Order: sequence, then structure tokens, then C-alpha cells
Amino acid sequence: MNEDLIYNAVGRLVPSEINGELVVPFMGVGKYRPEGTKHASVIPTNADYPADGNKQVASLKEALVKAGLKDGMTISTHHHFRDGDLVANMVFDVVKELGVKDIRWYPSASFPCHAHLIPYLEDGTISHIEGSMNGPLGRFCSEGKMKKTAVLRSHGGRYQAVQDGEVKIDIAVIGAACADPFGNANGLNGPSASGLLGFALADSQYADKVVVVTDNMVPFPCVPWQIQGNYVDYTVEVEKIGIPEKIVSGTTQITKSPDRLLIAEMTAKFCEATGIIRDGFSFQAGAGGTALSIGIYFGEIMRRKGIKARFARGGSNKYLVEMLEEGLVEYILDGQTFDLEGVRSMRDNPNHTWTSPFTSYNYHSKGNFAGLVDVVILGATEVDVNFNANVVTHSDGRLLHGLGGWQNCLFSKTVILPVPLFRDRIPVIVDEVTTLCGPGELIDVIATERGIAINPLRKDLIEKAKDSGLPIRTIEELKEEAERICGKPKKPVFTDKIIAAIKWVDGTVIDVVRQVEEKKTEN
Repeated sequence: MNEDLIYNAVGRLVPSEINGELVVPFMGVGKYRPEGTKHASVIPTNADYPADGNKQVASLKEALVKAGLKDGMTISTHHHFRDGDLVANMVFDVVKELGVKDIRWYPSASFPCHAHLIPYLEDGTISHIEGSMNGPLGRFCSEGKMKKTAVLRSHGGRYQAVQDGEVKIDIAVIGAACADPFGNANGLNGPSASGLLGFALADSQYADKVVVVTDNMVPFPCVPWQIQGNYVDYTVEVEKIGIPEKIVSGTTQITKSPDRLLIAEMTAKFCEATGIIRDGFSFQAGAGGTALSIGIYFGEIMRRKGIKARFARGGSNKYLVEMLEEGLVEYILDGQTFDLEGVRSMRDNPNHTWTSPFTSYNYHSKGNFAGLVDVVILGATEVDVNFNANVVTHSDGRLLHGLGGWQNCLFSKTVILPVPLFRDRIPVIVDEVTTLCGPGELIDVIATERGIAINPLRKDLIEKAKDSGLPIRTIEELKEEAERICGKPKKPVFTDKIIAAIKWVDGTVIDVVRQVEEKKTEN
């Protein structure tokens, strides 16, 4: 890596190069103007494909060899199977067997199940990861063990990077719960049903070679097709692509914490008091316990007022499906299905439709869905007094989470972060976030169990909430209260080694993560 560092628009020092490639520093929200044309893969010809449409080969190994696997390539996978994914591990078992080295892995996200790949990172089979890392892989990266610099992008940023040619995928491997030999595929049917395959859309459209792997090969045509076979080079049937009980998210449980329930209730009351909850409004909430509880409170308010939402953006879960089937929500626009009720609803209900990072989040497109959402409920590991937020590192500086769609959702009309005032007696609201993932100008409200802070830029919300009876406080007051209870948090000490870069939604670098220096802290 080039050691030249430059300040970006939010005052963070970022490198001029990452892994030998020039980068553009963050210029400010909406300031970077892309130029040029979209990336295009080589034009194929039907003459090179079976006339009978049967692209099935005997094994994943054969598919990767036929796809031209060699040192230094980029291989992509998707994360719709979440912690039940078997496909990425299978892919790199083959890569290792073939003795191929220096692969850039480009997943839409990784999970603890992918700890299987750590030996391949250690021996150079995989050079580095460009994608969200959760758990063991994030810890491995934090310890400075990855041979090259990791790059984290949002879901929309991942699509943008492929579309713009920033990342060229040599081989995309798409796991699908159902597919036909031609390559049409979906995530709706079969023992490994995940709901949809939107995170693999860019991979199918722009990769040089595309391999579809399934444990449920059906005769042509596989309908509906979420991945079109016309993009696919090879299909493979294997015994198992996912562990069903781990495909459904473990986070879809309503919180039982009194503090978190209080935060959820206050957030919903704030949305009612400020007129956000109204007939025809739209919302998005995650699958975490607090966010689910907020959705439940939203439903109670809507029933009482006799109103309904025009649409809800998913991740979908059984609670959102119940709202759809009750008529409280007209449409679910789903980006990721978190449980089997979500899979069922998407399969059976025409008003439960699949989306992709292109339609929902891609910043280099002619508009996307994010700006149409009236209110979005998001989490954060840290927030600072300027409303900047961090979602990838913990207070100890370790990289343990990915960006997901978090950055993309910041463009919604109102962004609320319901967070506890402290976790494990460590304040969540700090002077300056460890890693800046989202600029404060896009974050409107911080809701805690001890009060709600509204961004001073949102004078309209301040005015609407002033007589609500809710505990409206300044962000500084909340920070001071947390420090009175817990003390001022100690800052992690870092080495100079940059272990990961954080991309903004437009492909610019908003911040970096450095290796933590062990056993040293400072006030």
C-alpha cells in the first residue's frame, strides 16, 4: 500500500492507494460526480453454449476449471444463506485443492460459518476480502493478519463498484435453492430456501463467468427466475448448499430487555407525535430485537388510528408478514428474507415483492428506493456529538461487523438510531466515533432509554416534538449523562497499519480501520 495519506472531506486521513489501486477520498454527500460508462463484460455468443440449454457439469471443481480459474482472480459469492452458507466454503476448498493462490474474495457479506476460510487466508489461497465481515473474519482482519487491505462497502456500494468497473468479478458463484440446467434460479423453493437472490444480481450481470450451484435442480423452466439463465455459464448440482436452521436469522426475536422496550416505545411515540406515522407512509426497520419491537408498536398505532402504510422495506420477517396479511401494509419491498414466514409470503403473495441492491440502494443510478422511505430505523455501535455514526467497529476498535444496507438507508426522509445510552458500561455516545461510517448530516434522531436527541439541522422535527411530552434532550446532555454513570470511555490505541478501508455509497473512501495495538489504552 502507498503510505501517502490525505484528508477527506470529514477530516479523516485515508490512503491515496489501496492494494495498488488509486482511490478517491470522500468529498461530501452528493459531491462526487462519476464519469465514464458502466463496466461491460465480454460479449458472449450462443455458438459457445449447448443448443439444448443444458449447461450442467458434474462438479463444482469442473465448473471452476472450465471458468478458467487462475491465480489473482476475483471470486464472488452472496450471503442470502447467512450463517448457514456452505457454498463459499465449498468454492475455496476447490480453489485450495487446485493450488490456486492470491484470490480476492468478494462476498456480499460473510458470517461466522466462514471461519472455515481462515486457513486459506493464512496460506495465501485468499489474499483478502472485499465485503462485510462478521465475527471471526473481522477479528482476523483486526489483528492485521490479512495479506492485503480489506475493503468494506454497503450493499448498494457493492453493486455500484461492480457496475462502475471498480471491482471486476472473474467468476461469480451463485448458490440457489432452486435452479434448472440452463441457469434460471430462485431462492424460493427447496430445502435451502432463502427467499431471494438480489445480492447476486450484479454478479450475474457483470461477471465474466457465472456458476449457479443448487441442491434442487428442476427441469427447465425454473420459475420464477430471480437469476436469468442467459447470464449463466455453468450449473452444478451438489448434495447441500445451506443449513436450513441457520439460513433463517437468529435475530428475529422481539427484545425482552426493559430498556430496549422503552427505547422502542419512545421511538414509535416520537414518530406518531411528529406526524411521520400517517396514512400512506412508508418505513423500514431491521431484524434486531429493538427494531422488531418498534414495528410492533407501529402496528398498534396504525390500528388505533385506522391507517395503513403504503409499503414497508424489508428484510422481511413473520411480524412484517403479519402486518401485510392484516392489511396494515400494502406492499413489502423485500431485500432479504429473515425467516421461513418471509420465504412463504414472498413465494405466495404478489404484494410481497423482491428487490435488489440496484433498485433499493445503488447511488450511481437514476434514483433509488431509499429516498422514498419516510422513516428508517437503524442501529449503531457508536454515535458522536455531531451525529456521525459507526457500525463496523466496537469501542475497542476491533472490526466485527459489516456495513450492510446501513449507509444506503441514510438517504431516507427521517433516519432514527434507537441505541442504548451505554453497553457493558461503555457509553455509546462519544466525542468522536472510532470509525466514521455515516456523516451526521444524514442522521436525524438518536433515541435512548434516557432521552431523545434531534439533530439541530431538523428544525421541523424539533418544533413538532416540543410539546409531545417526550424527553427531548441535546446529544451533549445524553453524552454527559452516560459519562456520569460509566465514566469517560478509554480510546483504543492503533498502530499505523491500515487493515480495512470503508467506502461511502459513491465509491469514495470515508474512513479506514487500523490495527489495534494490544494492551495499551489512553484517556
